[in-house]
Amino acid sequence: MIDLRSDTVTLPTPAMREAIAQAELGDDVYGEDPTVKRLEQLAAEKVGKEAALLVTSGTMGNLCAMLAHANRGQKVFLGNQSHIFCYEGGGASALGGLIFHTLPNLHDGSLDLNALAQALDIPNDAHQAPAGLVCLETTHNRCGGVAVPLETMAATRELTHKHALPLHLDGARVFNAAVALGVDVREITCHVDSVQFCLSKGLAAPVGSLLAGSADFVRRAHRARKMLGGGMRQAGIIAAAGIVALTEMIPRLAEDHANARRFAEALAVLPGVRLDLATVQTDIVIFELDRPDLSAQQFVGALRERGLLLGNIGRGRVRAVTHYGIDDGDVEQALDIIADVLANPVSAAPTVASPY
Repeated sequence: MIDLRSDTVTLPTPAMREAIAQAELGDDVYGEDPTVKRLEQLAAEKVGKEAALLVTSGTMGNLCAMLAHANRGQKVFLGNQSHIFCYEGGGASALGGLIFHTLPNLHDGSLDLNALAQALDIPNDAHQAPAGLVCLETTHNRCGGVAVPLETMAATRELTHKHALPLHLDGARVFNAAVALGVDVREITCHVDSVQFCLSKGLAAPVGSLLAGSADFVRRAHRARKMLGGGMRQAGIIAAAGIVALTEMIPRLAEDHANARRFAEALAVLPGVRLDLATVQTDIVIFELDRPDLSAQQFVGALRERGLLLGNIGRGRVRAVTHYGIDDGDVEQALDIIADVLANPVSAAPTVASPY
């Protein structure tokens, strides 16, 4: 199988496996795992923050951030296409008593700042839920893997400062954004109070995410992690691979971007495919089928039968993600399979949507 469903399907590199085998370990719940400490210090330095916290997943990292920044009954302002809103189980509401206030995501993944400004203009009235937090996402998954422009992030930061609100970044693929924009990642993260990023996507570690911000914020997030059951013991097993991810795997993200672009450009000229190449900036390619005789569900099922896995993300859209382990040959073979299915479609069993 050629698996392009997500960059979460990557397997650890040989260097990661060796680091895991040799990791120096301790009990991280007691704060005694030296490898976790090294990873957290490295992560904080990478994104220009005072401190960082290892968590099991991006979802946990974002939830810890929301619980640390905002209080029960407060609003969290975020995009209507954001991963936090669409794919994280409503945890902020269910577990934190927070209220999602969604705003339109624009084509570039940013929030409509006029809409945000109006939404933040909340009267001091007991009838109104107060503002607590604003969240951004880059790269933006459902907008096609686009990197939010730096000037837009700066403008959002200015608006949240005006209202004395914290700004959190779901930066699950923030290093992809930095590579795409040609900047150090700190030029992105300097605009936010906190950032979550994944080790287990394009960076190819087997598990884990980091949450970074001020030392005081991380202390509050650490307490939230404990409440969520995220305290781990000899977590250096995870952290060791994460250190390799942050020290060795960031530059190679450009290979994934190049493969995605090559894939998208060839895909865009196939009959029956509708694809906006302007959105293909990183490792994600999202397209639609313009074929009344072939649904996205049937299409993805037929591809699976021929040895190619893509993600049916709903509303007739299909997603492919390049990653460590996918090379030029895989891209060419995937294109051949897609062309064959478009020319000779067959009905297939339903497929499960893959939003990640």
